[in-house]
Amino acid sequence: MKTDMRQQYEKYIQKFKEATPEDIQKKMGNAIEELESSEDGEGLRNGEKAPNFKLSDAKGETVELYEQLKQGPVVLTFYRGGWCPYCNMELRAYQQIINEIHEAGAELMAVSPETPDHSLTTQEKNELEYYVLSDIGNKVAKEYNLIYQLPDYLVDVYKEKGLQVDKHNGDDSWTLPVSATYIIDTDGTITFEYTKSDYKDRVEPSEVLEKLKNVTK
Repeated sequence: MKTDMRQQYEKYIQKFKEATPEDIQKKMGNAIEELESSEDGEGLRNGEKAPNFKLSDAKGETVELYEQLKQGPVVLTFYRGGWCPYCNMELRAYQQIINEIHEAGAELMAVSPETPDHSLTTQEKNELEYYVLSDIGNKVAKEYNLIYQLPDYLVDVYKEKGLQVDKHNGDDSWTLPVSATYIIDTDGTITFEYTKSDYKDRVEPSEVLEKLKNVTK
C-alpha cells in the first residue's frame, strides 16, 4: 500500500512557495545547503550497529530499543517535532501502514527531541498507534550522528513564524535531528537507512515496508 505522503508534500510545498516571501525561502534553502556541505547529521550506515537507548514514550513509560528487538525488527524514524508540517505528514503516512508493519513482525519507533507532553500532543493529534519517543537534549540523535545546529538567521525566521522549537524541546539549544529512517534487525544491525539534510526529502513509508518484508522473510 502506497501512502499519500508524497502527494501531500507536493501540495504543501506549492502552497508554501506561493505564500512565503522569497527572502525567507532563500534563507531556508541556504540553511539546507550549508548543512549538506557540512559533516553534521550524516547519520549511521547500513551494516553498522544501532546504539541501544532507553527513552520515554508519550505516556512517560520507558521503551528500550534492544528489548524491543527481542520481539522483532524495528523501524526507527527520527523527526524534528510536531511543529514541523512535513514531520506530521510523514508520521500520519506511517500510521496508514502500521498494521502491515506489525503483520511483518516489526515495531515502529518515532523519535524527536520534544518533551513527553509535546510528544503526547503529536501522538494524539495524528492518532498514532505506535511508539512516539522523547529524546530530550538530542542525546540519542547524537549517538546516531544526526544532530545539527540551526543557524541564527534561521532561528530568527522560525521565531517570526511562531515556531517555538525551544519550548517544544524544553531547552534553548535550537538543535535538531536531520530526518532519518532506519530498519534495525533483531541483532541490532542496520539493514536500511535513509538520511537527508533536506527535511522535505523523506523515504516513502511503503518503500520502507517493502524493505522490511525482505528482512522478515
